[in-house]
Amino acid sequence: MTNSRVVLERFPAGGPRGSWPAEEFARARRMEGQQAEVVMDLASDAFLVIVRDTEVAEVAAAA
Repeated sequence: MTNSRVVLERFPAGGPRGSWPAEEFARARRMEGQQAEVVMDLASDAFLVIVRDTEVAEVAAAA
């Protein structure tokens, strides 16, 4: 079993105050049925919206 992830989108950590673009993007993906989540990539100082690799395979198979 692998613990791989697929990055759907990247957002800089220094967004405008009160703005949560990564969370909004992830919420929109969840509304579409994907199990998107937001994680912080400290090395690049960015928020990543990801899905687990196993789910990507399931979504692709269903399409």
